[in-house]
Amino acid sequence: QVQLVESGGGLVQAGDSLRLSCKASLRTFSNYHMGWFRQAPGKEREFVAAISRFSSGNTYYTDSVKGRFTISRDNAKNTVYLQLNSLKPEDTAVYYCAAGSLSDRAGEYDYWGQGTQVTVSS
Repeated sequence: QVQLVESGGGLVQAGDSLRLSCKASLRTFSNYHMGWFRQAPGKEREFVAAISRFSSGNTYYTDSVKGRFTISRDNAKNTVYLQLNSLKPEDTAVYYCAAGSLSDRAGEYDYWGQGTQVTVSS
C-alpha cells in the first residue's frame, strides 16, 4: 500500500520559516513527479509547487510563493521537501504532498498524503 506521510507543519509568526517533509513508501519513488498543494478553510485545494522526476529536477511554483518557497527531493530517502520562508498569514493552510504527473492540477496526481497544518500568525 502506497503511503505519503507529511511532517513539519506548525504554528509560526509572519516572517518565520518552516520545512515540510513528505516521505513516500513508493518502491520506485524516483519514477514519480512530486507536488505540494494546500487547502485553506473554505477554499479549494490549490497548487503550490512541483518537482520533476527527471535528473534535471525542474521545479515549478505558483506565483504567490515564488522566491519564498523551495521544493526539493532526495530520491535516496524517498522524501520530498518544501522549504517555506518569509511566511505570511495567507499561507495558512493544510499542506499536502502528492505523487503522479507533473502538473498543477490535483486530478493529475495518483497518491496523496494526509496533510500537515501550517498556521501563520500576524
